[in-house]
Amino acid sequence: MRHRFHGSAERFDVVASFIADRFGSSIKYIADVAGGQGMLARVLTKKYGYEASVVDPRGWALRGVEAASAVFAPEDASYYDLIVGLHPDEATRAVAEAAVVRPVLLVPCCNFWDRTRKLGRDALIDAIASYFDAREVRYERVDLDFAGPMNEALVTS
Repeated sequence: MRHRFHGSAERFDVVASFIADRFGSSIKYIADVAGGQGMLARVLTKKYGYEASVVDPRGWALRGVEAASAVFAPEDASYYDLIVGLHPDEATRAVAEAAVVRPVLLVPCCNFWDRTRKLGRDALIDAIASYFDAREVRYERVDLDFAGPMNEALVTS
């Protein structure tokens, strides 16, 4: 069955492969925040053996994908080993705040960070990096190899 997604469908495989390469077996439980239909969670589970769950208030997950129809709260981060926000829109700040508790992979797409000013891609990444700096969260900027303008990630440890 073929699924329809906004943006590059290859991003799910690219991000899942990055997670497997970066974290390996040091993690088991992954929250796919604002993960929509759950394709990333599906790839992480089926191909790499992680226990990945979608946390998304829309409740659109594919059959067989573990999902909670809920808004992600940073205080829930301690349950997981890794928090992933792949274009998480309105959950961008919650994913970033979770980095104080757990490792995070955040690939922001839209400025849901600061609604008082317009932030382009680079300014958005810089603003989130400044947030991490202020909280002494160690992070790295990574370019992920999938099509589209929003493929720069912040990975915390």
